[in-house]
Amino acid sequence: MTMVNPARGLGWAVLLVLAACATSTSPTGRTQYVGGVSQAQLEQMGLQAFAEAKKESSLSKDPQLTAYVGCVVRAVTAQLPAPWNQVRWEYALFNNNETNAWALPGGKIGVYTGIFTVAKNQDELAGVIAHEVGHVVSRHHDERITRQLAAQTGLGLAGALVGARYGDAATQTTQQLGGALLQGTFLLPNSRTQESEADVVGQQLMAKAGFNPEGAVALWRNMAAADANRPPQWLSTHPDPQSRLRELQARAQGLLPVMQAARKAGHTPKCR
Repeated sequence: MTMVNPARGLGWAVLLVLAACATSTSPTGRTQYVGGVSQAQLEQMGLQAFAEAKKESSLSKDPQLTAYVGCVVRAVTAQLPAPWNQVRWEYALFNNNETNAWALPGGKIGVYTGIFTVAKNQDELAGVIAHEVGHVVSRHHDERITRQLAAQTGLGLAGALVGARYGDAATQTTQQLGGALLQGTFLLPNSRTQESEADVVGQQLMAKAGFNPEGAVALWRNMAAADANRPPQWLSTHPDPQSRLRELQARAQGLLPVMQAARKAGHTPKCR
């Protein structure tokens, strides 16, 4: 009797769903599948998430620290290309000890006060903010949502195909195996790709704004030192710290002339 490979069935189903979506080219030349939801929907999701974060979390009452974040945000986003330079970027500083920050479609940026334990100066903070903005301008939210929708739809299609031949028990097995496949080899590797791409885009962006691209190297060195219990690289949504540092350092050298040109043009951030 011919056996059906659930993973192979799922793979074909996902590919069929993705084929129905639009393709785009990322800032680094990578082909992306996007269009699972409209740009207006993405922006509305970003607006809603930002509003909920401000409602549910405590905002910093430190005016100097908040102004410091705003200074870096304005310097970084001022160098964005169209259409992102037409976006009204808004930020918030949250009282949260996590070393984290994020940016969302619709021009919303959240920074946690815990980030200052690893971002020691304006260049390192710019490394965080530019990296997060890099996710937005690289359409990573669109890409992730599209892939997740395709995965969910593809899983249902694969289960239905197997179930039609072998019954409900086979359908449940396919869905269980498919869920593990998606988590272990489909979604997470793309997350690592997006993180690496945001590193590239963010470091270029901060240099164009006049920040020292070496700040991104120092930032992630501090992050790696603070994250002693990091999971294995192959299950992580972030690149391996040592590989990441080598790549950031190599790019920083090439971006120093970009920073110098930006400063000659009058882009010399003086945030703190």
